[in-house]
Amino acid sequence: MVNVLFVCHGNICRSPMAQFVLQYFVEKMDLSDSFSKIRSAATSTEEIGNTVYPPIAKILDRLDIDYKNKKARQITKSDCREYDYIIVMDDNNLRNLFYLHSDIDKTKVSKLLDYTETPMDVDDPWYTRDFERTFEEIKQGCVGFLKMLKQKGIIEYDENLLDKISDKI
Repeated sequence: MVNVLFVCHGNICRSPMAQFVLQYFVEKMDLSDSFSKIRSAATSTEEIGNTVYPPIAKILDRLDIDYKNKKARQITKSDCREYDYIIVMDDNNLRNLFYLHSDIDKTKVSKLLDYTETPMDVDDPWYTRDFERTFEEIKQGCVGFLKMLKQKGIIEYDENLLDKISDKI
């Protein structure tokens, strides 16, 4: 069973969007038995307890994804041990994560778009205001992550189904 934790600065935009987009793919592809946890957290304490940022909620509503119980939280030491994959959105998140938890197993840590053909940072829509672009980047990263898991033999699925679902959302 795979445990995935997405991490961004405040845990109200990118990381919860990634959490819910990956959950969407997992549910639609009937892969729930392969995943134990898909969650998200922040490196900062700025937004702890806050809900998903409204423009992100609007995108998730459009996909009919339930996010209502999500509250921002900070990554913990136990998270660093518990999760198989800790996926950050950008280099700043990476630096902050390593500062907070210098003893983390770095082999578990990656950036989301490292799973795509164009590795780079996921733009922070808090600053760019381009929430749709961020959604597309996160969707591409989640697709790439699932492909990597299949390539490593960790999960099995029909690639045509992944493409069909990706095109639909």
